[in-house]
Amino acid sequence: MRRGLSIVIATFIVWVGSVFFLATPSSAGVLDMTCTPPTSVLNSYSPALTLAPQTVTVSTTALYGPCVSLSQPAITSGTRSASVTTTTSCADLLGPGTFTYTITWNTGQTSTLSTNYTRVAAGGVYTVTATGVVTAGVFAGDTVLVNYTGPSTDITLCTLGLGTVSSLYLPLGTLELTSV
Repeated sequence: MRRGLSIVIATFIVWVGSVFFLATPSSAGVLDMTCTPPTSVLNSYSPALTLAPQTVTVSTTALYGPCVSLSQPAITSGTRSASVTTTTSCADLLGPGTFTYTITWNTGQTSTLSTNYTRVAAGGVYTVTATGVVTAGVFAGDTVLVNYTGPSTDITLCTLGLGTVSSLYLPLGTLELTSV
């Protein structure tokens, strides 16, 4: 009986300690905007990426939405598109990097995001996770969390020298902007 009571008291002390010491402070921020699937991104590569670096035109189209914002309720979706020519390979689709881009919202307003990202292919899944800050426009000062997920088969085959990557579609995306 005494041992059982000791376990209950110890469990209670650990629980109380976790409530007081691990709780998120009240100044942690408020979720300002969230965009859920079918938020997605499509990158097209011309010519297709190979294991050897080459000059490639990368065309990107990202769709954000449906989106919900308490501070900007008129914003329900957004887009981003760009085309750049660079020297790259399929091996460059993995690892960390930085990226600054502008989203145009359905209201015509814009947000410029500056992010640091990681890209991983594991278990047949390609995952891109980015964190950063909104540097200009609506939601300026908010922190950014972006996640995209899609199949990694073409990337894996290409990095093994067994194929190419002509496009990369990541159909499961989320975007969260949190005010600080």
